[in-house]
Amino acid sequence: MIVATKIRLKPTKEQEVLFWKSAGTARWAYNYFLAESERIYNDEKRTVKEGEVRKKINNELKPTTHKWLKEVGSNVMKQAVKDADIARKRWFEGINEKPRFKNRRRSKVSFYVNYESLKRTNEGFRGEKIGSVKTCNALPKLKKGHKYSNPRISFDGRNWFLSIGYEQEFEPYDLTGESLGIDVGIEKLAVCSDEEFKKNINKTKKVKRLEQKLKREQRQLARKLEANTKEYTKNRKPIYKIPLKNMKNIQKQNAKIRNLYKRLNDIRTNHLHQCSNEIVKTKLSRIVMEHLNVKGLMKNKHLAKAVAGQKLYEFKRQIQYKCEKYGIEFVEADRWFPSSKTCSSCGQIKSDLRLKDRLFICSCGLKMDRDLNASINLANYSI
Repeated sequence: MIVATKIRLKPTKEQEVLFWKSAGTARWAYNYFLAESERIYNDEKRTVKEGEVRKKINNELKPTTHKWLKEVGSNVMKQAVKDADIARKRWFEGINEKPRFKNRRRSKVSFYVNYESLKRTNEGFRGEKIGSVKTCNALPKLKKGHKYSNPRISFDGRNWFLSIGYEQEFEPYDLTGESLGIDVGIEKLAVCSDEEFKKNINKTKKVKRLEQKLKREQRQLARKLEANTKEYTKNRKPIYKIPLKNMKNIQKQNAKIRNLYKRLNDIRTNHLHQCSNEIVKTKLSRIVMEHLNVKGLMKNKHLAKAVAGQKLYEFKRQIQYKCEKYGIEFVEADRWFPSSKTCSSCGQIKSDLRLKDRLFICSCGLKMDRDLNASINLANYSI
């Protein structure tokens, strides 16, 4: 099984400069392919191939106007063009939305490292053009003839990381033969059919305090931006705003906000890992989760923030790959399966159940928490 890991780096100042150049090159190549594919389609009514764009960059731009491409590894540009081509194909197939141009301030800072030249060393690793880089933890050892897959270096606003995939074998659990249903939601992260309730981390004091601090820092940024722009008007109506030259305070404030976002994201992701580990380590034979339309829920302005904070898709992804790791069967129930409206005792469907009804009361005498009833129905789900 392919396992992914993330290792923090300790680059020198020269290496950090090279990392920023590589990330900028990757962003430029991604945007260049999108611009070229759109231009060629509008002018010639044909779809351009990524090999054609790479040939143009290597043969025409690199030797003349874009000599700075030689300062970084050749695979940085090559893989960025391939990534843009994959994003465009996924858009054609209706899987993703139309790919957008990457922005220097808003896009993720990352670039590809050639997997063939990536070698594990005693202090870290050695890569193409970047030399020997020290790491906080040692890279995982590989079997003879194996290579690290899809290595990428990224920046999270504070530290540089190397993300790699590698082959690892796991011994399957001795399973109990039981089935577990998991009903996810907003009030609680998850309600399991064995009466285990996983709390909503966003309701804890720590997260609430950080969210309040984030609001204050964002308001402060808005005031700084307002004070740092000069508005030009005509007939007392604003025409446009021009930012003044002194942007250091705004950059510092942006860094504070980025760090707060990162801290909140780390707390939420860590909570998901703890909950998913607790569920998988019960060594059940089957885990059933409901199929939620997360994209549809995000369109509801009253629920969007709560749904985003719960990270429901990430929770399902973690459960899924951990089940695969230990040989547990993972089942995703049909989206239209009435798990909440069905009585787990007699099987009667209560069609008049409303969202505000938190207690499921059936004519057969069953009186149970609505989410617990849904999780029991999911545990008994059959394809």
